Amino acid sequence: MTDVRVYITGMGLVSPAGCGVSKTRDAIRRGEKKIRPLSLFSVSQDNRLPVGEVSESIETGGVPRTHQLALIAAKEAMVRCKDVPDAVVMGVTTGGMLSTERCLKAGDTNPESFKYHSTGSVTEHIAHEFRCYGPAITISTACSSGAVAIKIALEMLRTGRARMVLAGGADSLSRFTYHGFRVLQLIDPEGARPLDKKRRGMSVAEGAAVLVLTACEDVPDNAIAEILGAGLSCDAHHPSAPHPEGAGALQAMKAAIRDAHISVAEIDYINLHGTGTIDNDLSEARALNALFSNKKPLMSSIKGAFGHSLGAAGAMEAIVSALAVSENLIPANVGCDVPDPKLRLDPLMAPLETANVQTVLSNSFGFGGNNASVVIGSPNRVRPSVRLEGLSPLAVLGSACLTGAGNTEMSLERVSGGKSCKGMVPDSVVTEGLSPKVIRRLKRLPRLTLSLASAAHANSGLPDAPSSVFFGTGWGALSETYDFLTKLFESEEQFTSPIDFIGSVHNAPAGQVAIQFGSVGPNITTTGGDYSFEQALMLAGLMAKDIDDTLFVIGSDESHGVLSGLFDRSVRTDDTLSDGGGGLCLRRSESSAGLRTSVVFYENSKNNPSVISSLIASLAGEEGIKEKYGAILAGIPAGCRKRAEEQLRDFLSLSGFEGPVIDYRRFTGEFASASAVASVLAIRFVDRRELPGRLCGGETVYLRGKGILLIGLGDFVTATEVIH
Repeated sequence: MTDVRVYITGMGLVSPAGCGVSKTRDAIRRGEKKIRPLSLFSVSQDNRLPVGEVSESIETGGVPRTHQLALIAAKEAMVRCKDVPDAVVMGVTTGGMLSTERCLKAGDTNPESFKYHSTGSVTEHIAHEFRCYGPAITISTACSSGAVAIKIALEMLRTGRARMVLAGGADSLSRFTYHGFRVLQLIDPEGARPLDKKRRGMSVAEGAAVLVLTACEDVPDNAIAEILGAGLSCDAHHPSAPHPEGAGALQAMKAAIRDAHISVAEIDYINLHGTGTIDNDLSEARALNALFSNKKPLMSSIKGAFGHSLGAAGAMEAIVSALAVSENLIPANVGCDVPDPKLRLDPLMAPLETANVQTVLSNSFGFGGNNASVVIGSPNRVRPSVRLEGLSPLAVLGSACLTGAGNTEMSLERVSGGKSCKGMVPDSVVTEGLSPKVIRRLKRLPRLTLSLASAAHANSGLPDAPSSVFFGTGWGALSETYDFLTKLFESEEQFTSPIDFIGSVHNAPAGQVAIQFGSVGPNITTTGGDYSFEQALMLAGLMAKDIDDTLFVIGSDESHGVLSGLFDRSVRTDDTLSDGGGGLCLRRSESSAGLRTSVVFYENSKNNPSVISSLIASLAGEEGIKEKYGAILAGIPAGCRKRAEEQLRDFLSLSGFEGPVIDYRRFTGEFASASAVASVLAIRFVDRRELPGRLCGGETVYLRGKGILLIGLGDFVTATEVIH
């Protein structure tokens, strides 16, 4: 594919300035500060801190506030677009948390009250509204989520996976984030003052920003700006504090500039991450001073004006950057009175409308050391033709799983004997081989994830650690979430644990893996319910063209005695609480030799009656399926078993497949990342070139050079192949 360029052709925005891009634009033009006292929920007078709250009335329509903010922004972005998006990619960190808090505090134990809790449900809500048949991918990389979502959409468009993608981010205010940052003492009681000499912290905010991204060979008439490139990195330094020298931030900015095929000198304006915390501003400043040895471009942060909207921030700032190139409007660094001389930066102190801005660099950095930088340019700027690479398969170097039966070998033994692996992974197995010093402050999910990473790396036999981490989790760290909220409610919302808050973010386990292995490449967490692992594996294949070294792909979920049954409809149908996951050590492969895996199909089954026909066609039809695959492992979540079983019957009828079909959740138990376990089992079976007879209900099945197809069924239909 040559010279496919990606344009912003629609934008929608909800910010503390109001609903609509125009209201934020007007507030920027006037240099207004929209941070005000919190009114969304009550807090004690002692804990009353300013926030960036959307003051306009938001009708929830039966869904949580985050979902509605996202939908308002998406509708504005799509107002002139009649086409159906090929995919939706959203950055989200809170999901339905505001509603979940209210229900838990009231003692509500009706699972129906929590059906929109997950971060993934925000993206699915948008996809359903616009009848998107393609992937609905949710990125949860803390405060960089919205920017990472844009990078993912960019790669989907470049590689031909899509022609038009809705990408952005959304988060509402919640007690969880408000009190979490408060107990970390990271909130400035006077409102955020980015880069100011007397800055004391950030201002928590809410909002939503959605962009229509379109791939074209020529500049479309409705082009607002162009996404020139984006870069990702991980500090691999600390769960919440940035690298003191800004090493990861610098790496992300350099990667974005390389990806955009521009020089540092071409950047006209920098939209800073600029939270107003002492350490974050200093870290970003040191990275910028290292990047720009001579004169620096114009620069400012909008977080002093609108606060930090977490998962929405990167997408919101991408829209502000697009306004800079399309309308030559550069925002002031609101909140800063006297720039800190130690930073050696010169922020713009008043809005500027006379500049000729062709290229903008926008930064977003988050907990876990997740860094993202996006380069946005004028759609009419001259740029060289760039040959873009397609997708490459991923070679399997190592694999490991954890189930209620124990480690990989224990699990394989049980499954091979046709016996169940249901149950929670024994604590002794989870911590085996992990340093007590490393895990002493970690609870169940990060321990599971570290154990999987360590075992997969050991199985690979590689001397060096993987450079990047792709992590899928349906529900994130439930233990930390529950403990944080329980302590908060028991203290009448006065006190809670800052450690639990840091550990509760969905990407915390992936951050721990990066720290332990020194993995400073992209670090991406996906939270798509039962399809989270498939999302992580798909993104690994998408991003592998940027990765020269090996990478981790891990899927894991913990079971929790209270929250699992409330959140996960499949868990409620099983008498045995189960958890675990699987981890892979992979490398981009140009060779057809050896074990390989990839996600070859991913579609939304809702409002999509032809999804099974599309699946079969994507697998080269009846003959292609019979020729390539010797067995099928079917993922049938209990929460949508009836639909999933109908889909499987349709697939078998239409494809004519007559080989063994194994419902793997009957062995693994019900948890969101069960497909990660199934992938490891498939890898081991394909490597041995046979399936044990007891698993198949008869004699040993010899694969005779064929692979195994893993099909995920239910709300989405996915296909992951493991081939030799």
